[in-house]
Amino acid sequence: MSLQASLVLNAQNTLGEGVVWCTRSQSLYWTDIHASVLWCYRPADGSTRRWPMPERLASFALCEDDGWLLLGLESGLAFFHQESDQLIRIADVEAGLPTRLNDGACDRQGRFVFGTLHEPMDGEARRAAGAFYRLHKDLRLEQLPLGSVAISNSIAFSPDGATMYYCDSWKRLVHRCSYGDSVADVRLHIDLTQQQGEPDGSAVDSEGGLWNAEWGSGRVVRYTPDGKQDLVISVPASQPTRAAFGGERLNMLYITSARDGLSAEALAKEPHAGGLFAIEVPFTGMPEPRFTGRPI
Repeated sequence: MSLQASLVLNAQNTLGEGVVWCTRSQSLYWTDIHASVLWCYRPADGSTRRWPMPERLASFALCEDDGWLLLGLESGLAFFHQESDQLIRIADVEAGLPTRLNDGACDRQGRFVFGTLHEPMDGEARRAAGAFYRLHKDLRLEQLPLGSVAISNSIAFSPDGATMYYCDSWKRLVHRCSYGDSVADVRLHIDLTQQQGEPDGSAVDSEGGLWNAEWGSGRVVRYTPDGKQDLVISVPASQPTRAAFGGERLNMLYITSARDGLSAEALAKEPHAGGLFAIEVPFTGMPEPRFTGRPI
C-alpha cells in the first residue's frame, strides 16, 4: 500500500531534521541543521516561529518543564528557554574528535539518547568515528555499548520502552536491541543495502510500527515490529529526513526534508525539497516523551 504526502510549509530548509510534536502547545518543532535555526509551526493558525542557534542544532527534546528544550548542538548539550532565549550549557561531547552530534530522541523513561557522526576533512574517507550516548535525569552522560558509528540515525523506542531502534546510515542497516538500564541482544531489523535510499530518522506508532524516512528514495516506510515492510508514504522530495506523529488525534504524519547536496537540475525537478510535508495515516502515534532533567 502506498500513499502520497503533501506539502504543508515550503520551508526551503537546507537540512530539515529532528521533527517533534508538542501535545501541550499543539505545535511542531524541527531544526534546519546547517542553517542553525530551530523552527516551530502551529497547524491551527499556520503561524511559524524561528530561533537562531549559536551553532548547528542537530536534534533536541521537549522538557518536562514548560518553555524549555534540551538541545543537541553540534558540539554538545544545552538547555534552551524559548521565551527568554536563555542557553545553559550542560556538556561537551567528543571534544577534539572530527564529529558532531546528530540524531536523538527521549526514551520512555525520559532520558535523552543521541548519536554522533563523522565529518570528514577534505579528501578524507568517512569512517565510524562516532558513538551513541544517553543523558540521564541527573545530567550524567553515559556512552552506550553499541559500537562505533559513522552517521547515527533512526533512534526510536517501542511503545513499552523495552526495544531501542538505531542505525548507521552509512551501512544502510537498522538494528534493534533490548533496552532498559542496560542494552543487550542487538539484532538486525531492516536491511536497505539493496535499496536506493539510506535509513534516516524514525518514529514509532502506538502499535509498535517503525516509520523510517529513506534519504535518497523520496519515501517514508512503515515496518511492522518484526521488520516487514507494511506501508509506503511517497514524498515529493528525494531526501526526507524524519517523521513525527502530530495533530489532535496523533494520526497526522509530519515529514521534514532537505535540499542539501542537490544540484540546480535536481532542485528544478523537486522545487519543494527542504519543505515540511504531512499526510493523515491509518495509525496513531504516542505523545513525545519529555526529558526529565531540569535546567540548573
